[in-house]
Amino acid sequence: MEKRAEYEAFQATKKECDDLRNKIERLRGGEDVNHLSRMANGQTSSLSLKQRRVLKGHFGKIYACHWSAKDSVHLVSASQDGKLIIWNGITTNKVEAIPLRSSWVMTCAYSPSGKFVACGGLDNLCSVYPLTSATGMPAADSAQTPPSAELASHEGYLSCCRFIADDEILTSSGDSTCILWDVETKNPKVIFDSHAGDVMSVSLGEHGNVFVSGSCDSTAKVFEPRVPRCVATFAGHESDVNSVQMFADGNGFSSGSDDSSCRFFDMRSYRQLQAYYDDKILCGITSVAFSKSGKYLFAGYDDYTCIAWNTVSATQAQVLSAHENRVSCIGVNESGKALCTGSWDTLLMIFA
Repeated sequence: MEKRAEYEAFQATKKECDDLRNKIERLRGGEDVNHLSRMANGQTSSLSLKQRRVLKGHFGKIYACHWSAKDSVHLVSASQDGKLIIWNGITTNKVEAIPLRSSWVMTCAYSPSGKFVACGGLDNLCSVYPLTSATGMPAADSAQTPPSAELASHEGYLSCCRFIADDEILTSSGDSTCILWDVETKNPKVIFDSHAGDVMSVSLGEHGNVFVSGSCDSTAKVFEPRVPRCVATFAGHESDVNSVQMFADGNGFSSGSDDSSCRFFDMRSYRQLQAYYDDKILCGITSVAFSKSGKYLFAGYDDYTCIAWNTVSATQAQVLSAHENRVSCIGVNESGKALCTGSWDTLLMIFA
């Protein structure tokens, strides 16, 4: 009798779960389709961005760039030539150059205060460097300047890093994990291990209270460090997710994949709102970035181009084809007035 009662309770709970799942599906509506297209009303828009600056100085493939959120003028770039270069995006001057111990660098990031930069790559480390140009400290011999912190815990290459604060940084790795670090103690605060493949990119929400990650397991996941665990998984891509970018309001994000498509997901409705692709585009996407208003989604491609997509209509607003090799990284500055593209042709270009 006791076993029968347990079985009946189990069946009742199972039926309740099924009923709730069906209710959620009814409220959500149909399958994931391009819901934003209904709002477009056939209207399209075009951009007229022009190349304003070319930043020359690297002698190897550029893998990453990141704008300073403090002034929207300075940016850092990382190259296979083994250097981080701090640029003034207006004058094109090189403000500072930091030689790296390992030339196999894959990511770089500017701290919120503009006083530090971080980088990492095949050395499995996240290295944090103070900027003499920002702190007012006397310039030391750059060839001998050590990092102020080396964060070592990942068992695979470092694919992406982003500062939450000067003393707190988030990293992703080929070991399928993301780690939230305390930079001062050089110890992990939280390790996120929900992915089943290399984590290629992370993007922070406002104040760092949520972040999204993209992985070679073809999914994007949303995490809340407070929890700390994965709170949502978004599927839809058919290949590696190379880049993710949080939407300005923190309620959605975009993703770019080797399946030649970008997608826009809404975290509140837990569904895909739009897909950005063209049957003529057969190459992978390396990086994505929203315009300040969110009206456009920029995507860098392996075929040397950067395409600006209309976020709502999923039409191409402009194709930027100034580079002569793979566009490996893109970024919109905090003011929203400039787009920077970095390429394996060793050049950074600024469009406005």
